This record gives sequence, structure tokens and C-alpha cells, in this order.
Amino acid sequence: MYWTARFLLVALVLAVASCAGFGTARSHITDAAAPRERSSGPVQVRWADPATFSELRLSGNRRESARGDWISELAAHLVMRAQDALPPGERLEIEITDIRRAGAYEPWRGIDAYDIRFMRDIYPPRVWLTYRRISADGRVVDGGERSLADAMYLSRSGLRSNTDPLRYEKRLLDDWVRHELPRSGA
Repeated sequence: MYWTARFLLVALVLAVASCAGFGTARSHITDAAAPRERSSGPVQVRWADPATFSELRLSGNRRESARGDWISELAAHLVMRAQDALPPGERLEIEITDIRRAGAYEPWRGIDAYDIRFMRDIYPPRVWLTYRRISADGRVVDGGERSLADAMYLSRSGLRSNTDPLRYEKRLLDDWVRHELPRSGA
């Protein structure tokens, strides 16, 4: 009886400590102190509270979807790519309004697969954003809302050996930059 009670007490303390984040330095994108903007030079990317994103709202594993700093990594990637493609003298303001990452958690597969993201054609990467291109004299050159998706993300070549967990989303953003910001003279 004594050992059973002691075991239960230790298990309870460990469970509470792991929920409180003791012993781990894992960040969550929904933290109030998490950044909500990335910028460099003429490119600025901002986003609202990621808790409102489809990735978290519709996830089969909300805790795993909130782990890490993937929104900030995607924003930094977008800043870098857009900065390279933006014509000289122009500025670009982007707001990411929603994200649904490639793949999905399938909790019905059981506890052994609870934190595995399954890649299937029915789970393509999606990004919704608004943007404004501003000329050197302050005029809005272009802008609008875009709904980006890559339904053939698994069939396209070139990323099979890439181990970046955000490779499909980054390629989707790269495609948008190439299409939306064709560098003059390139």
C-alpha cells in the first residue's frame, strides 16, 4: 500500500512538472511573449495570434502543432526570399492571416502515432496572406489577398531528400514570391 501511494504521488508530481514545462525549454508559438513580426530592410512580415490559425484549431494534436517556432521560421524565410526578389526602392508589407501546414496528425492511429505528422495528398500546405507593395514614392503598386495551396506537394520532385520539417510550406512561399515579385530584368 505504501509503495503504491508513493508511486502514484511521484507519477502525479512528474505529470504536473511536465505540463508546467519544468525541465524543458520548449517554446510554443501561442506564447504571449512570442514575436508576431519579422522584418529586414524593405520587407516586413507580421501575423496575428497563431492560436487562431487552422493549423492549431483543426489539428488532431494541438499541443504538438503549437510546439516550436515554425511561424517565425516561415516568416524569416519569406522575408529573405522577398527581399531578394523585390525591385530596388520598393517596400513590401505582408500579413499572414492563416496557415495549415502540410500533413496532419491522425490521433485515431493510437498513442504510438500521436505525434507523427502523416503526409497525404488530402493534407496540402496552405497559407493565406495579404500584402502591399509600396513604391519608393509611397504609392501602393500592388496588393491584395492571396490563398496559397500546393495540392501536388507530394508529387513534385526535389524535396524527398530534404529533412526540413517546413520544406513544403517554404516551397509554397517561394512559388508565391517568384510569381508575385518577378524581378524586373531577371
